[in-house]
Amino acid sequence: MSRVIMLVLGALLGLFVLFNFVLPMIMGLLKVALIIGVVALLVFIAVTLVGKSSSSR
Repeated sequence: MSRVIMLVLGALLGLFVLFNFVLPMIMGLLKVALIIGVVALLVFIAVTLVGKSSSSR
């Protein structure tokens, strides 16, 4: 009986750690990666436009 209780407590603790620590950390990393990607895209577009405008002169 105590083995079943410990199994249930372990599963509940695992779910607690997953939803309170691991998933928010992963979402934060994805958010940072998305922001970096958007900034890199804007820099790429700006460099491309400046390069095209200066080569046509």
